[in-house]
Amino acid sequence: MQILRCPAQLQLLEETLRKSLPTTLPVLGTVMTVARGNPASHEVLVDSWPNFSIVLTRLRPEVLDPKDYYTNQLSVFYRDKGALQALLEGTEAVTRERAFQILGKYGTGRTLGSSVEMIQYRALMRVPNPTPEWYKGPIFHPWVAQGFPIPPHLPSQLEPAFSIPPSAMPCCRMPPGLRLAPVSPSHISLLNATWALGGNARSRAFLLGLVRALPSACLLGPRGRPVSWSLLDGQGCLRHGYTVPAWRGRGLTGLPLNALGRELHARGFPIYCAVLPHNTASLHALQAIGFEPQPGTFHMILGTPK
Repeated sequence: MQILRCPAQLQLLEETLRKSLPTTLPVLGTVMTVARGNPASHEVLVDSWPNFSIVLTRLRPEVLDPKDYYTNQLSVFYRDKGALQALLEGTEAVTRERAFQILGKYGTGRTLGSSVEMIQYRALMRVPNPTPEWYKGPIFHPWVAQGFPIPPHLPSQLEPAFSIPPSAMPCCRMPPGLRLAPVSPSHISLLNATWALGGNARSRAFLLGLVRALPSACLLGPRGRPVSWSLLDGQGCLRHGYTVPAWRGRGLTGLPLNALGRELHARGFPIYCAVLPHNTASLHALQAIGFEPQPGTFHMILGTPK
């Protein structure tokens, strides 16, 4: 496959992927991140150019830990299943020797969901004795923010630190004693301990990498500790939204999400997230700040080979 490095090629691919939203959200988010400085160290591959049948985004091999499915995020967009099958059978994109995660979308025809299903099947077939180390992860509902204007001149870089102007504040009132700020590396232990898929050394390193490389937003309490936060991953997806139990029920979730969302839209990104279907508190918070549910569901596949 061919790696796209030319800014003009990435721009043309971005324009093409926008025509197939919301199906292309994870791929488009990665392409845009790569084109804006590539802080997450991903790469974009196509089977041919400019008339491609499949796009694959992945972590650059030279920075990959083969046992780390947190950082090895894959996304795929394809125009025919034959191209996907050729990719999986003829490359090392997904193998039993390399841990990975992929978020795929079901429910809208030729979607990423089919690729997730096929990737899981191929991965299982390559393992002599399939084990639970290859398994389906959580199911998420995709939500996209609406109503954010995109300026005509977009920044060429995606930086981890940014200012949060008053115009980014939602209409809801900021509780006394709290303030908005980017997430700090000193907060990672708290984020790792509260993440359902975290709590280990690799998840901690993954979260630290996100905070150091990409935009984030949090609410700091009176003692300077985060009470609510949201991060961005290398696929342009809002992740790890969380409010500590003692501060729930006050409408805080929308504050960092709104601030981060407005900043990212100013950079030209579609703002989307994937929410567990039973997480009613987060679903209500997203609706309150202008997110809208999308058709279909996201299925996550996690590969953690021995």
